[in-house]
Amino acid sequence: MNRHYYISDNLDELEQVEEELEASGIHTEQIHVLSEQDAVVERHHLHEVPSVLKQDVVRSGRAGALVGLGLALLVLAGAYFSDWTATPAGWMPFIFLGLVLFGFGVWEGGLFGIQRPNSHFQAFAEVLKKGQHLLFVDVRPRQEASLARVVLRHPRVQLAGTGSAAPYWLVAWLHSWHQFRRLI
Repeated sequence: MNRHYYISDNLDELEQVEEELEASGIHTEQIHVLSEQDAVVERHHLHEVPSVLKQDVVRSGRAGALVGLGLALLVLAGAYFSDWTATPAGWMPFIFLGLVLFGFGVWEGGLFGIQRPNSHFQAFAEVLKKGQHLLFVDVRPRQEASLARVVLRHPRVQLAGTGSAAPYWLVAWLHSWHQFRRLI
């Protein structure tokens, strides 16, 4: 999937774009609006970026998980090569310590990430501070033409770049989950 970023200063137009994209077969879960004016975005019934994704929690949490995994493996290797596992307690205390270190790494990484804006959106920080809004759409290659047609009809929506998108399996799962929740 590819992500297309667009900038606009008009939320009414972005609401129209979102409705047209959905009518052309692009799911709501593929469309997001990022703005510093969250209340206004919500009043326009636009699909906003979840607050946890506005911060760098996910990326930093993954980095913390790698550090935690490294520490856990270091503890397990140290216990094995020091022959500490030959005691009556065996492996259990070291496995537990490894799990604690892994969890601590994920937790600390997340805490670092919550203090920083999402690295994917840093390039648009100045535009957002000026009161403009960022629309980004994750599309599959076969949806590119539909996206281009819709955006062409809206001259106040300007292309701001492209990038890598959320994996298709995640978007499809979110769409299925939302469909399921509507049935209940």
